[in-house]
Amino acid sequence: MRNYDLSPLFRSTVGFDRLARLVDTATRADEPAYPPYNIEKLSDEAYRVTMAVAGFTQDEIDITVHENTLTVTGHAKSEAAAKQYLHRGIARRAFERRFQLADHIKVNGAQLVNGLLDIELVRQVPEALKPRKIDIAARATAALDKAA
Repeated sequence: MRNYDLSPLFRSTVGFDRLARLVDTATRADEPAYPPYNIEKLSDEAYRVTMAVAGFTQDEIDITVHENTLTVTGHAKSEAAAKQYLHRGIARRAFERRFQLADHIKVNGAQLVNGLLDIELVRQVPEALKPRKIDIAARATAALDKAA
């Protein structure tokens, strides 16, 4: 795979460091494939990230949001009794998965059901940033006509 050096682009820009991090992350080839996940668009304002975390319990998974980055980490606790496996196909290895969130995307909740972790996301644009319609006031020509 080719590696591109985009640093000359970012030498002459100010305030685009988030974009630089996003491009750097997208071009990195060492992204782990574990655990597998889906990203669903439920509506124009709602999304769901579903991760397959078989074998993990709620207290072994941490979900944090910091500076538009959603981070999901899993640390399996060691089993009290050493089990003897003939085949071990369910991976309970530690993981960390990061997702870059767009502005105004908030985590609405999370639930773990049947080995699937669902993280609900919603776009909440503040009223001050939403487009608003400006009414056009009628000119007071009737009052000017009466005065003349």
